[in-house]
Parts: sequence; structure tokens; C-alpha cells
Amino acid sequence: MTHRPLPRDEVERLYELDELEALEPTAEPRFDAIAELAAQLCQTPVALVNLVGADGQYVKGRADHGGIGIDAPIPFCPHVIMGREVLEVPDAPTDPRFCDDPVVTGKAGLRFYAGAPVISSRGHALGTLCVLDVRPRRLTAAHHQSLVTLAGYVADLLRLRYYSRRFGQVIRQLHEAEELKHQFLRTVNHELRTPLTAISSYLELIHDSDLDADAERGFLGVIERNSDRLLELIDELLLLASLTARTVPFQPERVDLAAVVRETVVETVGKAWINDVTLTAHARTEVPVWADARKLRQALGQVLDNAVKFTAAGGQVEVSVSGDPVPTVEVRDTGMGIPEEDLPYVVEDFYRAREAEQRAIGGSGVGLAIVRKVMRMHDGGMHITSEPGAGTCVRLVLPSPSAQHS
Repeated sequence: MTHRPLPRDEVERLYELDELEALEPTAEPRFDAIAELAAQLCQTPVALVNLVGADGQYVKGRADHGGIGIDAPIPFCPHVIMGREVLEVPDAPTDPRFCDDPVVTGKAGLRFYAGAPVISSRGHALGTLCVLDVRPRRLTAAHHQSLVTLAGYVADLLRLRYYSRRFGQVIRQLHEAEELKHQFLRTVNHELRTPLTAISSYLELIHDSDLDADAERGFLGVIERNSDRLLELIDELLLLASLTARTVPFQPERVDLAAVVRETVVETVGKAWINDVTLTAHARTEVPVWADARKLRQALGQVLDNAVKFTAAGGQVEVSVSGDPVPTVEVRDTGMGIPEEDLPYVVEDFYRAREAEQRAIGGSGVGLAIVRKVMRMHDGGMHITSEPGAGTCVRLVLPSPSAQHS
């Protein structure tokens, strides 16, 4: 019988599994759907979503069309975690690593195995998505890639489960403000349900329909985009909660504001291109500031995201940086603008302007609230001027290093 190999990051890997609360001995429908898809794509009777803990293996998703009923630990999976790449065992009885294992020699009589590692966002192999058969066989390179892609969705779902549970903590923290809670539920409930519904619907279509490879890839692309949107939304909510509770780490140092702006603009160019919005930056000269660069990028990202989102196709967003008389970032757009009566409230948590609601423009109403809290953390300022139909200008003012140390 083969012994379980241990990767170098075993301690950190087990810690993440525990943190994600992933090692529960019950299968779950969404993981079952992924296992079912893997079995269909690879034409095997069995597929498993299998997480490997310190004291055993935990099947989170299962497809079993052969009545094989595997209950013993799968000896191949730890080798996938160790190698961090697809492992294929064409005929286990002829492989000295596995030939005497009970799942090979016993009632299950497994002969074929192929598994891809489930790699978390932190880079740890938490488990495998694997397919099994009682007869020897080989998969194609396309099958291997399908397993890798589906294993990535397993990692996304594990993370989504974790964030969903943490999301409950955010709701409890907001419970004290009744009116705020109602606004939160009305706005965020829609924003959360939309991608979740899309993910569930497309998984069901993949599971229940006889699709060709192009259609399956298209559906998987939709699932990936909605997963990214859901994770982005939950990240925003968690950031807002930590900023409100003042528990977020703050590590200011001397940084170049122009460099931070250039990095953030690069991250937003793709979204601007998709929306047919021209995004330009004027940030060549170094402007030193005293700031937490990561938090500053998050705040700038929210401002740029809003500017692009509320600017119609063919419009422009222009970003400029100045150090005279004080370090300042100015973001101007040619978008729909903000009505005068809404201006005092757009920086409040979950506030959505009436025109944004009427035009059904997506958003949770937390972007500018996050920006204001980040600027306060920096002892900086935020100023918004706008004219309906003519665009908006957001100015962020930051302290210079000399001001911090004077």
C-alpha cells in the first residue's frame, strides 16, 4: 500500500482548509454538478471532488454511474497534491505505487485514475477533481485541460462558501442601523442573487443538457465571469465592514502617488475598453505622499470603476496627478453626472442615486463610501463636483511625507 506523500506547504495547506471550513463529511449539490460534468466530459463512471485533510479525505462532490460505491481513501489524490499537476494512472495494477492498495485489489477494483489539483487563491493544493474507472484507459490532452478548468471552479466555490459565511457577519454588524439594513438588503440582495442565479442556472444546463464542446466552454465562461463579480462584490462588502469597524490594517509609508495611479489605471483599462470608454492618465512626474499603497489603490480603483460605469459608450475618463500645492488626484469623466440633491449622500454606505436605479446601472452603493473612509484613514480629503449630463470630477487630496514628519 502506498503511503501518503506530504507537500512542503502541508501546515499552511491544512490551515487554509480549516479556515475555509471545507472539511465537512457531506457532499454538496454544486460540487456534485462539477463532478457530474467531469464524468461526462471524460466518459468515466465515477468522478469525485475530493479534499485531503490531515486525518482523511472528504468527498465534497460525487458522480457514480457504475454503482462502484468507493468508500476507502483514494491513494492517487495525495500524489496529485504533491505534484500539483494532472496525474493519470492508466492501469493501476501495473503501477508499483498503487498495485497493492485496497481500492485496486478489493471490491472496487479501480484500474484507471486521472486527477487535477484544486489550487486555492493562496496557491495551496487543497484536494483534487478526479475521474475513475474499473477498466484501463487513457485521456486526451483536451480531457486533462477540462479537469484543470473544472478544478479551478471547485476552488472558486470553496472560496465563495467561505465568503458567504463571512458575509453573514457583515449583516450582523449592520443590524443596529435599521434603515441602513433595509437599503443594504434591497441593493445587495439583488447584486448577490444575480450572479448566483446565473452560476446555478448554467451549472444545471451543463449537467442536464447534451452540449457540444463550444457550448460548454461558453457556459463555463459565463460561470467564471459571474464568479468573479460575486467575489468582487463580497470583497467590497468585507472591506467596507473592516473600514467601518477600524479593524483593517494600515501601513503608511513614503510612496509615489503617480506610480500608484498608473498601476490602478492599467488595472481598469480592460473594463474601460469593454465599455467603449477612453481612459487616459497624466501621471509621469513623481509625487511623493505618505500613504498605504494598497489601500490607496483600492480607493482609486473604486473612483475609476464608478467613472467608467457611469460614462456612456464613446465617453472619456481622464486621470491627472499633481503635487502643487498638495498631492492631488483628479478623476474627470463625461458621464451622466450626479444631481445636486444627491451629492451630499453619494458617499454614504449603500446609497444609490435615483437615476442609477432608474437606469438599472449595477452596483452595491459602497464604492464612494469606501473611498471616503480610506481618505479619512490617510488624513486626506475627498471632493466631488458634478453636473447632470456633463460629467463628474472627484478630487482626492493626500498629505505629503514632509507634512507627516513636520
